[in-house]
Amino acid sequence: MIFSAITWNPSEGLDLGFFTLHYYSLMFLIAFGLGWYIMKSIYTREGIEIEKLDSLFIYTVLATLIGARLGHVFFYDWAYFQHHILEIFLPVRFEPEFEFTGFRGLASHGAAIGIIVAMYLYSKRVLQKPVLWILDRIVIPVASGAIFVRIGNFINSEIIGKPTHSDYGVIFAKLGEDFPRHPAQLYESVSYLVIFAILWFIYWKTEKRFKQGYLFGLFLVLLWTVRFFVEFIKEPQVEERGTWLLNTGQWLSIPFVIAGLYFMYRPTKKTTV
Repeated sequence: MIFSAITWNPSEGLDLGFFTLHYYSLMFLIAFGLGWYIMKSIYTREGIEIEKLDSLFIYTVLATLIGARLGHVFFYDWAYFQHHILEIFLPVRFEPEFEFTGFRGLASHGAAIGIIVAMYLYSKRVLQKPVLWILDRIVIPVASGAIFVRIGNFINSEIIGKPTHSDYGVIFAKLGEDFPRHPAQLYESVSYLVIFAILWFIYWKTEKRFKQGYLFGLFLVLLWTVRFFVEFIKEPQVEERGTWLLNTGQWLSIPFVIAGLYFMYRPTKKTTV
């Protein structure tokens, strides 16, 4: 039946003989690579020098990774990391014994803040345009990148959904379970695909792109609204205490939605700057 549970137990990555390319890393490569080509088409349309894409790529990659890492540390797991400061910056664990872990723990809220800060610096130092100009455009490849990041989470059997208590769902064999859960990662991925399509259409086919802040605001409203509601069927990433009915991810999403509504509906003149 179409609603029957499926068992999910993929390999860790592509075995290249001398090196294993992990699927999660591959998804990030696809996300950043596709984002570069999307911004190239936008810069070409806007008459911006393509050479400035190199700096944008560097700013975006560093902001995403550093912001996502620090977001996880401070928003979700500071109780642990305040006693293990070196593990914030190193892909290892020292207790109870030395272990190479990789950088486990990336938070999308932190990535969002990091990208906003990075775009402010990029707009001032490189682009010489208002920060909202680049934010209105960078959200298009960011939305596309989010699609692949969540696919990577699904492949890794992480950021899982709650049990469905029915025959529907995905059994994550890597977790040693035999009951189906909601594939929350795929719910988000499909939602982000829709958001990307909406932003892409509005930018290329409507005059809304001339209202500075509108696309950026719409992105914030759509993406964090999706995140808010999907959280209801996701397992909490860390133990939640005293979060007043909502979890940490939901409380962090609310300010982004409010900010998005402000940028969408604030009084402003259309501009082609």
